[in-house]
Amino acid sequence: METVSPFDEAGIEATIREAAEAGTPIVVRGAGSRSGLGRPVQAAITLSTERLTGVTLLEPSELVVSAKAGTTVAEVEAELARVGQRLAFEPLDHRALYGTTAEPTVGGLVATNASGPRRVIAGAARDALIGVRLTTGRAETIRSGGRVMKNVTGYDLVKFACGSHGVLGVVTEATFKTLPIAETEATLVLEGLDDAHGVAALCAGMGTPFEVSGAAHLPALNGAPSRTCLRLENFESQVAYRAGQLAARLKGFGTASRLDAEASRTLWREIGAAASLLGAPERAVWRVSVAPTRGPGVVARLGPLAEAHIYDWSGGLIWVATSAEGDAGASTLRPIVREARGHATLMRAPDAVRAAVDVFEPEAPALARLTAGLRASFDPAGVLNLGRMHAR
Repeated sequence: METVSPFDEAGIEATIREAAEAGTPIVVRGAGSRSGLGRPVQAAITLSTERLTGVTLLEPSELVVSAKAGTTVAEVEAELARVGQRLAFEPLDHRALYGTTAEPTVGGLVATNASGPRRVIAGAARDALIGVRLTTGRAETIRSGGRVMKNVTGYDLVKFACGSHGVLGVVTEATFKTLPIAETEATLVLEGLDDAHGVAALCAGMGTPFEVSGAAHLPALNGAPSRTCLRLENFESQVAYRAGQLAARLKGFGTASRLDAEASRTLWREIGAAASLLGAPERAVWRVSVAPTRGPGVVARLGPLAEAHIYDWSGGLIWVATSAEGDAGASTLRPIVREARGHATLMRAPDAVRAAVDVFEPEAPALARLTAGLRASFDPAGVLNLGRMHAR
């Protein structure tokens, strides 16, 4: 497969124009850290954004940062840390899940809406994204949104681009709103709770006024007891006060221990990575979104199909590991999740499985027509990431 790595938007436009005229399918790639996500794409050309690099705007007073698509997320976070700020949604790092080593990039973050544990309070990457530059399948580069929150136009197009997995166009630059870095953090941990009581404790914590910024339940693993984890962030004096108050509110679930800043950060990196807590790497991994109170019931109904699982986002997100054989449990898992009014995404599985099943939750017919129409308006020749989100 030919790989093309343009230095600028003009090069990306030229590559897409030639491919569209010839009907040649293109797969869009950043550094490749999320290469196992979505359906496998059969393409003749790999269009890489790895040479589009650099932080192009950093305005601490406006709480905004812009970077080109090939810029690593680590570089953006380092630049923000220098001025005491961060990306509030805690970008999800997929490397542990896919066994990759390349540094995640801004383009991949936007394309997959990669949002971590802090999403439960701070919102998703999509909520922090206020502007994009996007080269469509028409070989036209368009700008949507703005560089400051008070001057944002075309906001809905920004939302369409985020999480579109490259089927609408190639993100060449992105602008995010930022927030100050918390002075410190701490995590309260309750041990030994079953799933139902663990999720109940998470929901109770989220219902307090103490601004819980992370809420996850990790079932018992390898002889270690289950852990129900609630994170608090802010100034040292506030965290100390809120931790004491929150522990008192949760007394009915047991006595909480406290992890101070460094141990807390380590724990939440593990939770964000997810795969490190799900056991064998050869397992398929599903990401299930459901109302938090329904999560334990879903897992209970899955029975032995769920070989391992963890809860994040106060129980609203369940990472479920299943066998990678057959359809990776899709025929059993999806009906159970739908009955709970949730949806499921197959995040990791062998290529043959991902090609045979719906990786993303199948759309209702009316929504599928809207999706197809939107894609056709951006990529009329259908050359960008063809088959990534749905079968051809």
